Amino acid sequence: MTNSSTAEPPAEPCSKNTLITQQIIPGLYCVVFVAGILLNGVSGWIFFSVPSSKSFIVYLKNIVVADFLMGLTIPFKVLADSRLGPLQLAVFVCRVSAVIFYVNMYVSIVFFGLISFDRYFKIVKPLSTSFIQSVNYSKLLSLVIWALTLFLAVPNIILTNQRVREGMTQIKCMELKSQLGRQWHKASNYIFVGIFWVVFLLLIIFYTAITRKIFKSHLKSRRNSISVKKKSSRNIFSIVFVFFVCFVPYHIARIPYTRSQTEAHYSCQAKEILLYVKEFTLLLSAANVCLDPIIYFFLCQPFREILCKKLHISLADQNELDPSKTKRGNAMHDSTDTL
Repeated sequence: MTNSSTAEPPAEPCSKNTLITQQIIPGLYCVVFVAGILLNGVSGWIFFSVPSSKSFIVYLKNIVVADFLMGLTIPFKVLADSRLGPLQLAVFVCRVSAVIFYVNMYVSIVFFGLISFDRYFKIVKPLSTSFIQSVNYSKLLSLVIWALTLFLAVPNIILTNQRVREGMTQIKCMELKSQLGRQWHKASNYIFVGIFWVVFLLLIIFYTAITRKIFKSHLKSRRNSISVKKKSSRNIFSIVFVFFVCFVPYHIARIPYTRSQTEAHYSCQAKEILLYVKEFTLLLSAANVCLDPIIYFFLCQPFREILCKKLHISLADQNELDPSKTKRGNAMHDSTDTL
């Protein structure tokens, strides 16, 4: 493949646009890294003060950890893509850093799915209490999710075991994988993409049911239904919006890109186009680490209260202006505040 230029006319349509791959995309990743580390550092600092008294808080804390670890892998990608580091750094990104990035991205996706399931049970089926909603169960489930995700991903580290060929100036991750490694990479990609689409579909189903339940309850009471509708719609829309903007484009692009890496019938030009699409949509997925802390603020009332306390911002005015905090409406209001 590397000597095809001797048998064919000039391959200019296939040449990479280094401005995009080595400057623009790494520059945007730098912005995501700085914002993500700062925002998730603050989120972690706040969540240290939030007791794990509810299952959805346990899940949120796992997302904070996943986003922070995901953010830590970004500098390695920036240095490797911009060619500022040695060749071995690019090898490290292929073997280890990129795998850690994907592990934490999918862990975050799954935990958002669990939060939607937990909120569905709490709001739509409040009388059918289950051990699934217990804190101990949520902690055990969290360990299982991390373990299963690592089980799927770690072989991609082990099977990326080929030596760098003599004279190589650019690393392509697929060239470092064994034959079994290529097959595992393809299979695990399909599984992870399937997991995303299942979670995304369940997210829409659960939050649609939650919205209908909240609207019906407040239409019956005819008290503050408009303000509660706005609040619940805002909370639900924030999660679905982040999923749709950050993750949907990448998961549409990922399967064609993976096939272009592992199948020989793709033209050079098609591979390059799919590479650019994959890189830009992956950047959107990485930007999720900047948006999640905003979701915590809208979704989690304890998080919001402790943040305002640490920043010495009073919530008294907001509570006084929020007449929905009546004895009768308090339970439902709490539910809408922690969607």
